[in-house]
Amino acid sequence: MTSSWNEAKGRTVRAGCALVPLLVLTACGHDGAGRAQPGAAHTSSDGGFRTASLTQGSRLVITTQGGVRVIGTDDDHLTVDEAVLAHGDGDGGTYSLDLPCDEGDDRAKVNCGGMPLVRVPSGVTLTVRARNAGIDVSDVRGALSLSTVNGDVTVQDAGTKSARQHLVTRNGSVRATGLKGAGIEAETVNGDVDLGCAHSPGTLDGVTRNGSVRVTLPSDAPAYATDAQTVNGRSTTNIPSDASDHTHRLSLRTVNGDTEARRG
Repeated sequence: MTSSWNEAKGRTVRAGCALVPLLVLTACGHDGAGRAQPGAAHTSSDGGFRTASLTQGSRLVITTQGGVRVIGTDDDHLTVDEAVLAHGDGDGGTYSLDLPCDEGDDRAKVNCGGMPLVRVPSGVTLTVRARNAGIDVSDVRGALSLSTVNGDVTVQDAGTKSARQHLVTRNGSVRATGLKGAGIEAETVNGDVDLGCAHSPGTLDGVTRNGSVRVTLPSDAPAYATDAQTVNGRSTTNIPSDASDHTHRLSLRTVNGDTEARRG
């Protein structure tokens, strides 16, 4: 009898121990103190994405068939408004946010050619791929790779001195104020490139075909090796020139428009 009772007791203890990891798994997305783990997502009652926790330096990729407005914040959460349909997936290293466009779904209508608002941790590395609307980014302190078609790319007080910034559109303008980057590339076909830099980048390339290219650097900007070309327009600059300097280079090109580079 004693042996049978002990065996039964042992089975009960082992079963109870087996429940421990199961309970931990059901609390997925949180650590032992109840804090959200990086990449842990929360959804609304209808299954749409609402928020996820991201670490500083994480890479965030946003895709949309419309446009998007992105604002950097001081917390560690990626969030969208309740009216926005979104799908999120990833972990603390790379996270993808899709803003689908479905005319048959009222929640997705704001994504179709609109500018839904997304709030992100200010220190993320941000990639945005949009279409048929603009991209507006402010206060994101990381590397930027922003591209759209049939819309403007607008940047305010964003970027970082140590990263390359890539801003591209077609049939729209690229405009930036307070932009930081070790290297800056801005390109369009039909539109202007207008860049105001918060510090002097190592290299800057501004290219359009039908529009003007204007660059404003800080008042203490060093001399640059400058290559400014236009066909139907004029080129002006007040930035000192040093053709032998390979660490500071400006390349401004257009066909129908002006090029201008100046100290602010």
